[in-house]
Amino acid sequence: MLSEGCSFMKGMLVGGVFCLVLSLLGSFNPSAESSPEDHHHHHIQAPSKDELKHLSDSRVEELKNEVRVYCVIMVQPKNLIYWATTVDTWSKHCDKPVFYTSENAKVFDAVDLNEKDDWARLRKALIHAYENAEDLRWFFVAQPTTFAIIENLKYLILTKDSNEPFYLGNAVKSGELEYVAYDSGIVLSYEALRRLINVFKDEDKCPERGRALWKLGEDKQLAVCLKYTGVFAENGEDAHGKGLFNRQNVDNLIKQGMVDNPNNVLEGCCSDLAVTFNGMSPNQMQVMMFGVYRLRPYGHNFHDWLTFYPPKDSEND
Repeated sequence: MLSEGCSFMKGMLVGGVFCLVLSLLGSFNPSAESSPEDHHHHHIQAPSKDELKHLSDSRVEELKNEVRVYCVIMVQPKNLIYWATTVDTWSKHCDKPVFYTSENAKVFDAVDLNEKDDWARLRKALIHAYENAEDLRWFFVAQPTTFAIIENLKYLILTKDSNEPFYLGNAVKSGELEYVAYDSGIVLSYEALRRLINVFKDEDKCPERGRALWKLGEDKQLAVCLKYTGVFAENGEDAHGKGLFNRQNVDNLIKQGMVDNPNNVLEGCCSDLAVTFNGMSPNQMQVMMFGVYRLRPYGHNFHDWLTFYPPKDSEND
């Protein structure tokens, strides 16, 4: 009986400690710099056409040429078919697509990080990207299971200043912690990445190897480290408030739209300016590439205010 009582008390103690750690993680205030009062924006919206019309043609051209994206694409040899598909599809539209692998794979060019731990590997990839970005000021972090439309990403950040700390995508809340979901892509401005690289050097605030009772996902760990620097998760939206970074594939979103808004399925499904979709098969990604970049109704002209062209000398659709 005494043994049972001791076991019960041990269970209560462990449970209490676990809850305390969870509470501290969610509500901690690392410094005055990262206070919620400093968080002035949560919903980052793409510019409307009316906003762009207030800019001169020369200014629009300047902005278009300034917005260039370094794609940090995390791959592993065990997912070779997705890796191959990403090489052949949307990554071609990045200004600098760089693949980071967990181990050497001679099939495709990639930076071999020689690291099995997911979080440690992502840290190394971000440090490498920061050190090799040259004049690129925006960073898009993605997995090969994500399909991205880089032109729409550029439109979203067109009027944003990369010297401001932007950390955006599909913002999700877990307890008191807000983070950007990794499976739908993560966008970092140069300033956000600069702050992140600096906090990487502080093992007390942002350890390379997790010290918690449980293992945090890379996206949550990233948010915790950024929170110490005063950078918070933002939700990327179009001018109508519709999310641009999707954690599901197009099929699932359309099915959900049929349930939520059966009289106008597309309106209930996705934004016209969606940046990412997730959970598609390699074949579905190829079909998506056809629909986004090749299919054109004859005689129908798109009068867009500006045009983003693929990187020079790249084999793009």
